[in-house]
Amino acid sequence: MPLPLPGAREELHSREIQMKGFRRSDGLFEVEAHLEDRRAKAFKIEHGRDVQAGHLLHDMAIRLVIDLDFVIIDAFASIDSSPFEVCSNAAPTIEAIKGLRIEPGWSTKIRERLSGARGCTHIRELLGPMATVAIQSLYEVRQMQPEPVDATGKPRKIDSCFAYSHDREIVMKRWPHYFRGSD
Repeated sequence: MPLPLPGAREELHSREIQMKGFRRSDGLFEVEAHLEDRRAKAFKIEHGRDVQAGHLLHDMAIRLVIDLDFVIIDAFASIDSSPFEVCSNAAPTIEAIKGLRIEPGWSTKIRERLSGARGCTHIRELLGPMATVAIQSLYEVRQMQPEPVDATGKPRKIDSCFAYSHDREIVMKRWPHYFRGSD
C-alpha cells in the first residue's frame, strides 16, 4: 500500500543511497554503497563551505570485500564532497572493521570501532544496511551451504525477523519442529 498523499510542503533536503552486491572472479564478494546529500536551497556551512542549491553536500562511497562467511577481508571509503575539508581524512578509518564478521551484533561492533571522533557518522550509518545487502547478495550462493544453526541445532533464521517468527506460517512450513504457534 502506498503512502497517503502529502499535504502542501517544501523540499529541504534529499539523500540518495544506492547499494549493490557483486561476485568477484576470485571467489570473494563486494558490497558497495554510494551516498549523495543535496539541499534544495543554497546555504553556508559555518566554518565550512558554501553549498549551492542542488549541489552535493555529501558524496561518499564504501566498498567492502567479504568472503562466503561474511568476514570483511578489505574495506575502502571515499569522501569526495563533505561540509568540511577535514572530513575526507576520515575515509581511512573504515579499515578498523577489517576482520569483522557480518553477524548478530554487527551494529554494536561498528559503533565500537567507528563512533564519535573515531570515524565519519555517515560512513558508520551506511554499514548497517550494507550488511543486509551482503546477506541478500550471497543468498543464492549460501543456499548451497548447510543451514546455519545455533548451539542447540535451531536454525538461526527463526525469530531473526517478523516473517521468520516462531509463530508464523513460514516457520510452520519450513521447520515444523520449531513452530510454536501463538504465544
